[in-house]
Formats: sequence, structure tokens, C-alpha cells
Amino acid sequence: MTDWRNTTFEVRLGPPGHGGFCVARHDGRVVFVRHGLPGELVRVRVTEDRGGSFCRADAIDILEASPDRVTATCPVSGPGGAGCCDFSFATPAAQRELKAMVVAEQLRRIAGVEREITVEPITGSADEIGGWRTRVRLVVDAQGRAGVHRLRSTDVIADLRCPQPVPGALDGVAEQSWTPGADLVIAVDGDGVRHIVELEVPVPVSAGGRGDDRRGSERPRSNERGGERRGRRDSGRPDRRALRNGEAQASERRSASARRAATHAPREESVLDGSGRTVEYVAGRRWELSATGFWQAHHGAAQCYSDIVAEWSGLGSGDLAWDLYSGAGVFAARLAEQVGPDGSVLAAESARTAVVDGNAALLDLPWVDLRADRVERWLTEQGSAAPEVVVLDPPRTGAGKEVVSALTGHDPARIIHIGCDPAAFARDLGLYQSAGYRLTRLRAFDAFPATHHVECLALLER
Repeated sequence: MTDWRNTTFEVRLGPPGHGGFCVARHDGRVVFVRHGLPGELVRVRVTEDRGGSFCRADAIDILEASPDRVTATCPVSGPGGAGCCDFSFATPAAQRELKAMVVAEQLRRIAGVEREITVEPITGSADEIGGWRTRVRLVVDAQGRAGVHRLRSTDVIADLRCPQPVPGALDGVAEQSWTPGADLVIAVDGDGVRHIVELEVPVPVSAGGRGDDRRGSERPRSNERGGERRGRRDSGRPDRRALRNGEAQASERRSASARRAATHAPREESVLDGSGRTVEYVAGRRWELSATGFWQAHHGAAQCYSDIVAEWSGLGSGDLAWDLYSGAGVFAARLAEQVGPDGSVLAAESARTAVVDGNAALLDLPWVDLRADRVERWLTEQGSAAPEVVVLDPPRTGAGKEVVSALTGHDPARIIHIGCDPAAFARDLGLYQSAGYRLTRLRAFDAFPATHHVECLALLER
């Protein structure tokens, strides 16, 4: 098959896909096109082609524009740029409609759920405050300039004009010189104080490391096997060009995995601005936590989700509730207020620093038991306990079959599930339904304006 990389052609864009692109077709292949809107006629340039049934492309010329198109609000994320603001060229209403279409399609295809979706803005929109993101992570290039990664690349774009951060978050950052190769975590807390923490340069995983040895012993994935089949001519002799491409792509994937492992490994921290300890408030309660720890990126998200959890929980005095993937215990605090001293809230979170910070914030609620443990292991230790409600806010990959099976085995009356990836969210909803639960409430929020990301909350009842 001919490699389409860097070729250009015209296509009419179809519906949005999960990941910030629209789907188009050209010469019998699917093309995932960024920077376009459904219905537009565009000229695209192919940016990635690994063979097979699809390739990726950027819309470089808009030949027939959608009425929803506006001048892009982010100068960093256009064709060839960063992946920060996928939809900054669409009206806010159109952005939310695109996300609603993606969520509805994922629910229908993966969970068999037919449901009309409305994506709601979170109170206190970006238009009102000039930005929504209170936490930003930047990379530092070889010249000591802070920036962001080019989409699907390790290249650093030293341009900080993205409109996402709240006012003041990036003041002066572009003018300073930082440690080459380090990361910067910038947080503006609930008191308006800015904190900047530099994470030391990650130590790369060597090519001969344990991780690479393990990967080398794996069988090829199904798409790689297909690539090998395509790499043979009719004569039965190997197509050397195709094999070289396959080897280069496999090497690239191994290198990317090694970089991710190094990036997410524990790293020394240096506080360069502020105290490194952020202060946050939800429902009148104060938290103090590490600037590098998890907190919702949108300034209004924690309060919004906490209010919904309190509304949907159905708890009464003396009830038992669980909060899984609990972070610093924001939801646990709301549940504890509802069950009172005669009730009990059990919470599990694998990040020990978050548990320490959460326990400090919840000292006045001794009926909350916040433990540092993996959710999978914690669930196996709960015996025959049957909570009235379980709240879980798993990472982007979702809860998965092991957790959902163990959780539903305890027969909670209600489950409140929060997810930031529509596909993982839909998969988990399908697992709950298979276990005998029905979806009774669902809300989706534009917690990441101008991006393709969306947060979904579901209430499931036995």
C-alpha cells in the first residue's frame, strides 16, 4: 500500500470521532481529520500513515466552512501544533454538541445505551473569567524554554499563548530560563496563590532495561501481524521497505513507552514559586495539598461534581457509603455529612500523599476511614459489607471488569460513576448493566472547554 504521509487531497468531513477529529473517507480508506467540523469541505495533509484501513490528517485549507466555525482562540494548536485546544475554532455551543455526539455514539456502540446527551457548561465559564484551567504541566526544551509538546511528538513548542489557564497562571513563565529537560507544574489555588514546582529531568529507561526485555518477548499485536502480512509481495519475498517501516514504528513505540515510564516515575521536586502547598475549598471545607497532587483542572469542577454526588447519593443518617479512587476525600466529606456520626464512609485511594492530605482535612469527621490502597485489593477485604451507595472516580482508563465485578458483588443500592473518557465510561456502564444495574441519571459537563475532553457522571441503581 502506498504511504500517504505528506500527501494532500480534498474530503468532505463526516461526524466527530472520539479523540478530537472528524471522520472522512478517501479512496476506500478512513481519514481521521483534525481542525475541521462536520460537513466542511477541506483540503487535508496526511500526518501519519501506518498502513491499514485508516490514516491521520490535518485540515490545512477550509474550502467550505461550517456556520459554527469562528476564528481560533488558541494560536498554539493549529495544524502541526500542540494538541491542547482541539475545538478552539468552533463556537462554545458547537463544541459541546460535538462532545455530546461522541458520548452518545460511544454509549450506543459500546454499552448499547440509546440516550440523548446534552453537554452542560460548568458554572463560571471561561468567557466569564478569561480561562478555566488552574493546573498546568509544561515541559522545558533544550534551551531552557517552557512549552508544550507538539501533538503526537516529543518536540517542544515554546509558545504559551494557549487560553486555557486562569489569569496570572503563566505570567512571566515564558521570559524565564528553566532547567532543560525538566517539567514545570503550575497551580493557582483557591486563594489565588500561584505555585510553581520544577520536576527534575526524568532518567530515561535504557534499551536493555527490564521493561524492554519484557516487551521483546511479547507476540505481535493483531495490527502488527496484519502489517507483517501486508509486508509481503505476491512473490512471497519480504517487502524490505514495509519491514523497515514496521521495525521503525516498533522502535518508536518502545521509545515512547520508555519516555512515559520515565516521566511518570517519582521525581525530585523543587518549589520555585509559592509554597508548593495549594489551598482548595469545596462546600465550605478547606483542603491543603501538594501542588503536584491531583485536583480537578477546571476551577469549578470539584464543587459541581460534589453537589451532584450529594444530590444523587440518597443517603440517610446511619448509612454506609464508599468512595473509591477518592483522592483527598472531596466526595467522602459530602457523604459523611449526609450519614452523620451514626453512619460510616469508607474510602480508598492509591496515592499515599492524597490520603495524608485528605485525612488532615477530615479530622472533624472521625466516621470517615480514608485508606491508602489499591481499589482492587481494598474491595477484596470488605467481606460481606453492602453499602447504600458507592461513588467512584477512576482514572481515564476507567474502572474495568475486575473492579466493577468486585464492586457489584457487594450489591450496593446505588452507584455513582464518574468518567473523563467516553469509551472507558461506556464500557464500565455496560459492565454495570450486565451485573443487573440500570442507568437512571446521566449528566455530561464541558469540564475542558475548547478540547475534545468531556466529563460524564452516571447514577446506576439495582
